[in-house]
Amino acid sequence: MPDQSNAQRNTEHNTDKTAFSRWSLAVFFIVAGAMHFIFPQAYQRIMPAWLGWHVALVFISGVAECAGGLGILWAKTRIYAGWGLIALCAAVLPANVQMLIDAVANGQPLWVIVLLVLRLPLQWLLMRWIWRAAGLSRKNRQPISIKIP
Repeated sequence: MPDQSNAQRNTEHNTDKTAFSRWSLAVFFIVAGAMHFIFPQAYQRIMPAWLGWHVALVFISGVAECAGGLGILWAKTRIYAGWGLIALCAAVLPANVQMLIDAVANGQPLWVIVLLVLRLPLQWLLMRWIWRAAGLSRKNRQPISIKIP
């Protein structure tokens, strides 16, 4: 006779999957954020010309990615990190569009342009992953209590 019910096993399995998803997301963003410091010129090149402060914004976005990746792991900061990472994904969308515009203007091979086109909807899938991993859906949210002394 099994010592766990099916419901318990399913809950544990879902918890394991969620933890793996969070850790994977954290590693993804921490590595991506670190790349801003290792190869800053690559990020500066893809920023739209109309957006000023390229150097500062590359470093700020790198810090934000690392902080969001770490924050997604800690229950107390998970919701804030989730919202922050979603906002960050939306904020970098113009750079992704700029990459596509530049590739077309520079006559890049078709396969490069196709990959850059495919990258745009992947940004939305990344936001969905963050949403789920951070537990931002209504059923997962815990009320935030603010204690005023």
